[in-house]
Amino acid sequence: MAIINLHHLRLFRAVARDGTLTGAARALNISQSAVSTQIKALEASLGHGLFERSGRNLVLTEAGRIALDHAEAIFRTADDLSATLRASETKRKALRIGALATLSRNFQVSFLEPLIGRDDIEVVLRSGSQGSLLRGLEALSLDVVLTNLVPARDASSPFLVHRLDEQPVSLVGSPSRLASGPSDIREILSTHPLVLPTPETSLRAGFDAMLERLGIIPKIAAEADDMAMLRLLARANAGTAAIPPIVVQDELASGKLMEFARLDEITEVFCAVTMQRKFPNPLLGEVLNRGKTRRP
Repeated sequence: MAIINLHHLRLFRAVARDGTLTGAARALNISQSAVSTQIKALEASLGHGLFERSGRNLVLTEAGRIALDHAEAIFRTADDLSATLRASETKRKALRIGALATLSRNFQVSFLEPLIGRDDIEVVLRSGSQGSLLRGLEALSLDVVLTNLVPARDASSPFLVHRLDEQPVSLVGSPSRLASGPSDIREILSTHPLVLPTPETSLRAGFDAMLERLGIIPKIAAEADDMAMLRLLARANAGTAAIPPIVVQDELASGKLMEFARLDEITEVFCAVTMQRKFPNPLLGEVLNRGKTRRP
């Protein structure tokens, strides 16, 4: 396979744009003979003539037009690379975030709070499964992944896990469910229909362990792996939900839902997962440092 000399390619582009060897040589401040020699070397490397004469001018052959399109794309990519690396020393304009599809939307908005309303920044937010998001992180198409499922780490793991917050979990439901008066946790768990996260979630594992310890067989009304769906089920009075209060903070503030009891032995951990990179996105520092010092 022939190796293309990029210097020759740059001279070719200059001649194609000017239409003459003389004009291109003058613009590049080199001799006309040097330009001619190096264009011929490029043609030999590619195996095709790139120019043909039309009077005093040089016009592109069909192969020359194809070569010029590729040359423009090559140098445009090189310019983009230079601009990206220069920008990495100051500030990038976009932050690409992957969020677990089932993660609390309220938490995601809270994480983004330092960037919201800034005209100089574009936030790209994608949701998906843990596996697909971590693959995106490794492929450098994402800068950070937000999750409540802490990825396993060992000596060969490429991931850096930043613990942002630990939220309490409560029993939350319609105020009408406590119309008969206060109830303790054991009574609520024993008598109320419950809306729970699905068994594979970390929150549900802690909840099931608590029920086992208390010797309670729950009445499960619904299960969902999506915090937004748990929120909607609680609002629809499908049952009493085991859920972090942050997920339903608006409903608690308005009185549509009520926090019946705090499950002190259960918490949900929110993490940001990144990878160690030579040119990290500077915007990451703003959201990660803010995330470690505030409660959403």
